[in-house]
Amino acid sequence: MSALNPSSAAAPPTGGSTFAALLREPDAARASRHDELHDAHGRPRASWERFFDWLPADPAAARAELDARAAQLARQSRADGITHNVYGTDAGGRGPARPWPLEVLPLIVEPDDWAAIERGIVQRARLLNAMMADLYGAQRLLRDALLPAALLFRHPGYLRPLHGVVPPGGLYLHIVAFDLARGPDGHWWVVAQRCENPSGLGYVLHNRLTVSRLFPEAFRELRVQHIASSYRRLLDTVEAQAAQAAGGESPRLALLTSGPYSETYFEHAYLARYLGVPLVEGGDLTVRDDRVYLKTVEGLEPVHALLRRLDDQWCDPLELRADSTLGVPALLQAVRAGRVVVANALGSACLETPALQGFLPAISRALLGEELAMPSLPTWWCGEPAAWQAVRGALDDKVVRHTFPRRPGAPASGAPTIEAIEADPDAWTVQGRLAFSRAPLWRDGAIHTRPAGLRVYAIADGHGRWHALPGGMTRVAAGVPTTVSMQRGGTSMDTWVLTDGPVDLFSMLPQRLGIDDILARRRPVASRTAENLFWLGRYTERTEQLVRLARATLTLIDSDTDAPPALLDAVSVLARDSGLAPAEVPGLARAPAVFERSVLAALTDTSGAFSIGFNLAALARAAGSLRERLSTEHWGLVQAMGEDFHAAFAPPPSHPRGVDALLAPPLPSAATALPALDRLAVQLAAVTGAQSDRMTRDHGWRLLTVGRFIERLVGLAQSFATLLDLAALDSEAGLELALELFDSTITYRARYQRHQDLLAVVDTLVLDEANPRAFAGVLRRLRIELRKLPGPDTLLDAWVARLPADGAGLSIDELRSLHGDASEAALRWRLRALAHQLAQAGRRLSDDLGSHYFAHAGTDVPRRV
Repeated sequence: MSALNPSSAAAPPTGGSTFAALLREPDAARASRHDELHDAHGRPRASWERFFDWLPADPAAARAELDARAAQLARQSRADGITHNVYGTDAGGRGPARPWPLEVLPLIVEPDDWAAIERGIVQRARLLNAMMADLYGAQRLLRDALLPAALLFRHPGYLRPLHGVVPPGGLYLHIVAFDLARGPDGHWWVVAQRCENPSGLGYVLHNRLTVSRLFPEAFRELRVQHIASSYRRLLDTVEAQAAQAAGGESPRLALLTSGPYSETYFEHAYLARYLGVPLVEGGDLTVRDDRVYLKTVEGLEPVHALLRRLDDQWCDPLELRADSTLGVPALLQAVRAGRVVVANALGSACLETPALQGFLPAISRALLGEELAMPSLPTWWCGEPAAWQAVRGALDDKVVRHTFPRRPGAPASGAPTIEAIEADPDAWTVQGRLAFSRAPLWRDGAIHTRPAGLRVYAIADGHGRWHALPGGMTRVAAGVPTTVSMQRGGTSMDTWVLTDGPVDLFSMLPQRLGIDDILARRRPVASRTAENLFWLGRYTERTEQLVRLARATLTLIDSDTDAPPALLDAVSVLARDSGLAPAEVPGLARAPAVFERSVLAALTDTSGAFSIGFNLAALARAAGSLRERLSTEHWGLVQAMGEDFHAAFAPPPSHPRGVDALLAPPLPSAATALPALDRLAVQLAAVTGAQSDRMTRDHGWRLLTVGRFIERLVGLAQSFATLLDLAALDSEAGLELALELFDSTITYRARYQRHQDLLAVVDTLVLDEANPRAFAGVLRRLRIELRKLPGPDTLLDAWVARLPADGAGLSIDELRSLHGDASEAALRWRLRALAHQLAQAGRRLSDDLGSHYFAHAGTDVPRRV
């Protein structure tokens, strides 16, 4: 992080003049809304003056400093790989992952303002939890006509199968999010509430860690309240409930995600890593005897609580949406049996309807005996005839919203006709408009202000009390003036809550650890995680082999010397079998130019199941599902490989556009492709280093390693068999190709110098256990790693027995007897048989591992912990 100006840190200048010089927006642009930067008299607020005190006094230097920090923030966000995906923007339904938009300036909330916010949202959280208890219990609110029955029973988020189910401790909601806005009068209003699975906690944490490091002195001197204790409180609350469901076992928690195609998957992974809980998908879990289990490589392990980031309707395909592939069959039965805690409780989505805001004042008086401390937007549910008549002729200055979740194909919120509303009045709710306050953005060397909304969070402590997370996610309308939605181009800001009291310096790390704490933090390796790691290793190795083959093929084509026909035939077969060339293209011996064009065209093809482009995409998908396990550098390398490789083949800006260009995109030349392949080879070496030396050696890593060596065994054995089958190793050029494909040229030259001899190649590529790419070396590692996998010795011994018992399966004595034949025909036959045998053994071993660890075929007895 760049340091602040040393002279300004020693003696902070008065920030007012700098502040005024950086603000280019006329007062008239801010007159109709509350201004977060200025007070009612147009003077800079004291907190913002103190913030700008830590910038250089000279406006030009201050601009340069803020520009530098904005650039630094962008670099950090790219390095961290933080994204917010917006799907449904392309023909396939999935748009590109877009970098998380974070502003360099924070939103500053004064202590008095925060006290009002905290009071309001803590009360509302208590109220909503009390409503859940009533709606799924006695239903007094319905009997006393405090809530219309249609708002409950018509809402798809009200889950009738859970009526009468009381979670441990009577706590239904563990965290509630409220979307707030400050009106022109300076007061805060509740715009919406999120009870089902409130999003944003991971982004709030990342925003804080990033922006606070940009302005460390200002963060410290302004006495910004820390937020770590809120995350600890959430974890403690869920753990306490899980202990009741565990029945004496050590409670185990997991974070349930909808998967890597979720818009907010980054924060799921980020939050799981920060909280120290496994990130799981529905397919990772199974229900046996009303208990939820996690499928791991060591068997089934119980899960007692789920922090869920999956909407209600997708959670259980047996009782909710039958077409859901994201949920856990029989999860509702486990909830009814009290054997698992779900945070927040299933069925809480019905509290998110905007129509509820109009009934909350009376409900608060009935359930809490209190008036609401913070108002909601004026709300009229059209299902009440009097409410509809009150606003029927005055909709121009109001917003019409869907009362219930919008069905696919239904019109968007905001512009229904009066006839449409009157055809189904229960389905519509009218709310008043609010001119949101304006927060600062740094743009083009100046401060501009834009409408902003604040999402804040209330967290239960498990003892009947609620606490506000001292911060939140501020969303700013960066493009469309009235929209603060992230899906519609909004950006986010860190939220600095100032305090007059002591700053909470709590850390997520406990002060002292016991033995049980250490054991509890040894997280199990979920089967899906293990499978993705297994294929991460295989795709990495497969891509490396393809790169070596592609380089060798293009180099051979462009060589000045004539290659033997057998070698040309072998390279043609290898390229076709590996997906580097289409199966129907004529071989190198018949049409070298056509073959070269086919290879060049296929390099970036993502539809060919074995092309380099396809495998890079598959590698990225596997890595994307492992975000909580991979380092930032590892993830960044995987992303950069695909981006850089495709960018190297992108048409130049001067290439003509239009229909002709689409029908016939420019074909890269070998001169373009070879440097791109060389760069990709270096990047793959870095990824291999990250996998080999920068990951914890648990069972997941071991399966990654086994996957890599299985792919190496199968790939090299198939290549060696092809070279032998087509007699390509009869020539020096064929032997050189074999050494290149096995990445063993340096080893061979160091040992045999200028010898070009099949026996020397056999020693290097088959017998040498010290060579990690020789068959003996690969098999030695496989035998070692297989025996370290979890499972009974009889099973592991059976897997190892698929491989030769020693070396590569070819002894020196057998080699001596075979080499006695002057024609070496017997030796070549034996090598062909060995290569085919090893390739088949690798494929069968892969099937065995998948059946046992990933599919859990035959796993019936849960593992008790």
